[in-house]
Amino acid sequence: MTATPTPIRPSPPAPRRALSWDDVQRRYAPYIFISPFFILFFIFGLFPILFNAYLSFQSWQPGTGLGDMEFVGWRNYTDNLTDPTFWLSLKNTAILAVMSGLPQHLLAIPLAFAVYGVLRKMQNLVTAVYFLPYITSIVAISVIFFTLFSWQYGVVNAALNALHQIPVIGALFPADKINWLGEKEYVQPAVAAVVIWRYTGWNMLLYLAGLQAIPRELYEAAAVDGATGGQQFRYITLPLLRPTMFLAVTLSLIGGLQLFEEPFILTGTSGGAGQAGLTTVMYMYRTYANYSDAGVASAMSWLLFLVIGVLTLINNRIFGRSGLSGRD
Repeated sequence: MTATPTPIRPSPPAPRRALSWDDVQRRYAPYIFISPFFILFFIFGLFPILFNAYLSFQSWQPGTGLGDMEFVGWRNYTDNLTDPTFWLSLKNTAILAVMSGLPQHLLAIPLAFAVYGVLRKMQNLVTAVYFLPYITSIVAISVIFFTLFSWQYGVVNAALNALHQIPVIGALFPADKINWLGEKEYVQPAVAAVVIWRYTGWNMLLYLAGLQAIPRELYEAAAVDGATGGQQFRYITLPLLRPTMFLAVTLSLIGGLQLFEEPFILTGTSGGAGQAGLTTVMYMYRTYANYSDAGVASAMSWLLFLVIGVLTLINNRIFGRSGLSGRD
C-alpha cells in the first residue's frame, strides 16, 4: 500500500493591522501637499479650457444666464469661416507676426554677440537696459508710442522732417507728415515698431544665454587648428545655438499670433484705418465684448489655436528634429 499524501492547507491570512495616524500621514501627506496645485490648475486652467470648448458649440449671450444656452453644433465655426472680417483679422495677424517677429531676431542676435564679446565688462548693465522694455507696462509703452507717432506733434514725424532737410540724403525721407495711425498702410508698421522695441531685449537675453552655454574650449581648439572667425561661427556657434534659435522663434511665432495689447491701445477695437490693425485676438474680444456672442468668440479661439498649432509644427519641421538637440 502506498501512503496517501496529506494535503497542505494554506494558513489563514494574518489579520490586517489597522492603519495608525503615522501611516496615514506617511501615505497621504504627499498628495495633500501637491493637491493645491491641481485644484488651482483645474479651476483656473483646465476648467476654462473645457468650458470654452463647450461654449464653441453653443449660442449664448453671457448676460442672459447659463440656462439660455442653445446647442448649435458646428454653426459657430462655419460662421467664422464664412466671415470676411475673420479672414482679414487672420491676414493682419500673420503680417504683423512676420513684420514684428523677423526684425526681433535680426537685431537680437548681433546684440547678443556684442554683449557677449565687446561689452563683456558691462554685461550686467547692458542686459538690464535691454530687458527693461520687456518688464515695462505695455499700457505705458503703447501710450508713449502713441505720442511718438502723433501726426501733428509726434517725435517720429519731427525726426523724418529733420532728415528731409539734409542735403543729398534728404530725398530719401518724406517731406509731408505721415499719419501713422490714421492711414491704412502705416498702421501695421507702427504696431510692429512697438512689438519690436518691447521684445528684442528678451530675445537678446535668450541668445546671450545660448552663447554663454557654448564651451570656450571649442573655440580655443578651433583656433589652434587654424579655423578663422567665420569658420568658428559657422561650424561651432550656429549649430550649438540652434536649440536657442528654435526656442526664440517658436515663442515669437506664438506670441505674434496672439497680439492684442499693442494694436488695441494704438488703434482701439476698430483696428484703425481700414481695420489694418485688427488682429484675430482683437476681433475675438470685440465679438465677445461688443456683440455678446460668446459662442462665436469661443469657436474663433479654437480656430486660432489650430492655426498656431499647425504653424508651430511647420516651424519644428523647418528646424528639423535637431531643433532641440543641436545635432543633424
